[in-house]
Amino acid sequence: MANEEILDTMESKMNKAVEFLRQDLAALRAGRATPALLNKIKVDYYGTPTPINQVANVSVPEPRTIVIQPWEKNMLKVISKAIMTSDLGLNPNTDSSVIRLNLPQLTEDRRKELVKTARKTTEEARVSVRNLRRDAIESIKKAEKAKTITEDDSKEGQTKVQKIHDKVMVEIDKVIEAKEKEIMEV
Repeated sequence: MANEEILDTMESKMNKAVEFLRQDLAALRAGRATPALLNKIKVDYYGTPTPINQVANVSVPEPRTIVIQPWEKNMLKVISKAIMTSDLGLNPNTDSSVIRLNLPQLTEDRRKELVKTARKTTEEARVSVRNLRRDAIESIKKAEKAKTITEDDSKEGQTKVQKIHDKVMVEIDKVIEAKEKEIMEV
């Protein structure tokens, strides 16, 4: 029983790490426009830092254009300023009711930088998953020492931990591979 609990908890946390990685990589600017680029940018909405998608409609009408339509006119300048001060390096074009973000073509050097950033983020996810594996194995060994599980159950649990770990690592590899391909796509 203790093994199953440990395995379920570990697998759940590992899956969350993969999901977090996906979200982090989605916010990385590849060649294509995506509303996820704006996820990390917060605007001051009546004294509260609020994500742009909670104060405006964000759409992608063309592959290299993001259109932001604030629900309140007074938010145009606030959103525009937040985008300019962000690390995206985009210049918002504002007209009477919408903000347009045109994403320029990425240079080869910038693409390589983005791939390095993506790999660094991925390595952090891998380390997190390895730490979860280590913690789960330690918990199983403690349960064996405390005589709450048998030696066979301990070995079986450790084998299952390793299998789950390997499966999650393959998933992480697929995620980074897809992101690298997307970044390097011209």
